[in-house]
Amino acid sequence: MKDGPVPGLNGIVETALYVEDVNRSIRFYTDLFRMTVLYAEEEFCALGAGGKDVLLFFHKGYALKPSVMPGGVIPPHDAAGAQHIGFSINRSELPAWEMRLNEHNVAIESRVSWPLGGESLYFRDPDNHLLELLTPGVWTVY
Repeated sequence: MKDGPVPGLNGIVETALYVEDVNRSIRFYTDLFRMTVLYAEEEFCALGAGGKDVLLFFHKGYALKPSVMPGGVIPPHDAAGAQHIGFSINRSELPAWEMRLNEHNVAIESRVSWPLGGESLYFRDPDNHLLELLTPGVWTVY
């Protein structure tokens, strides 16, 4: 079978985390990262991240059933265990982020200096998801 031309991809728009308490996650992410609430209800929320990305929170198990929307149906989805998200930061802001994490009593679990020159800080959210702050130079595409 022959493949045709590959259509373009512009990036990732949404990332989802599955959490025990949506309101607790909203407080953590809006307080620490100053993300904006785009939509919120008891079992689901959407936060604006960096002015172009969307971070979704679903109460664990909530999205196991299809969601009927005015324009169609969102298929079921869910995840278990600690998940991972990496947030892009400017290298010059790394010390300020270290201070901010400390001020919010968020322990830095690990630091990595990457071969391409990037640096990462790793820490956990209230649901034990692994969060990472990455400077450019971690990947060949970033």
